[in-house]
Amino acid sequence: MSFNLHSTQEYDWVKVGMCKMTTIGITERWLGTLGHKFHVEPGTGIWWFRRDRIAVLSLLFILLVCVSALFAPSITPYPEEGRGTPNIINKLLAPSTEHLFGTDPLGRDVLARVLFGARTSLIAGITVVGISVSFGTVLGALAGFFGGWVDELIMRITDIFLAFPPLLLAMTVAAVLEPSLLNAILSITLVWWPWYTRLSRAQAISIRERDYVKAARGIGVSNPTIIARHIVPNIMTPILVQGTLDLGAAILTISALSFLGLGVPPPTADWGSMVREGRIYILNGRWWIPTFPGVALFLTTMAFNLLGDGIQVVTNPRARGETQ
Repeated sequence: MSFNLHSTQEYDWVKVGMCKMTTIGITERWLGTLGHKFHVEPGTGIWWFRRDRIAVLSLLFILLVCVSALFAPSITPYPEEGRGTPNIINKLLAPSTEHLFGTDPLGRDVLARVLFGARTSLIAGITVVGISVSFGTVLGALAGFFGGWVDELIMRITDIFLAFPPLLLAMTVAAVLEPSLLNAILSITLVWWPWYTRLSRAQAISIRERDYVKAARGIGVSNPTIIARHIVPNIMTPILVQGTLDLGAAILTISALSFLGLGVPPPTADWGSMVREGRIYILNGRWWIPTFPGVALFLTTMAFNLLGDGIQVVTNPRARGETQ
């Protein structure tokens, strides 16, 4: 009787073992198929990017900032304070479990303000770079493709803007206009587009002499079509790399204008204005008010710069050789 029971137990364990082996085998085959589908060939751009761990970490951090900014009302328990509603009862509270980053002089949760400030900074930075890239690339492509008086006219206008220090010119324009997010974006865009015009013009001059451009001209393709299909797509790689690098600088510039009182007005959350409002409290021991938005600004700017360096390595074979 005991022998039969023992045999039955052994039989049950064998069945369990076989099920486990079958499950493991199916899982290994599925993972192998999945890994094969997402396999990256050595030497490709993605392969080089994955080797740059700093660039990958920077990309993950930027994605974290974007997701946090997008879902800020759901992440923080104080969304109204993040939008600017004061709560005087809780003013100047130190960091705690209830307020992880403490509160500001108006009792608003600093973490909520930082998350909502990320929205302002990202929107402003992406808008500035997007408009500058679009406008500057088109003008540069026209100047490089046509040459002659078109090139002279566009580049002389570009030189006028480049003759002024960028931040000083942005401050001047922002001071003339009333403080607002839209006016801050406009003032920075006015000093940002000339750099993309010069870059795209240099690339367009090189590409217009290529055989496929000459062939398109020979068969009667119109100039706007050549520019749209052959010039602009082939000059976008260095421009996108520069645009990624400039995202951090644009966020830093918009924060600088807000710090000087020329950017985003209160109660809208902005990292620069938060640092300005909290700097007078450092000597009183309320270090958390300007520190956390300042750290967020520093890390985000650095992440965009490091990501731009990583993309440059991907797109530039010479840079790949230097990293080996």
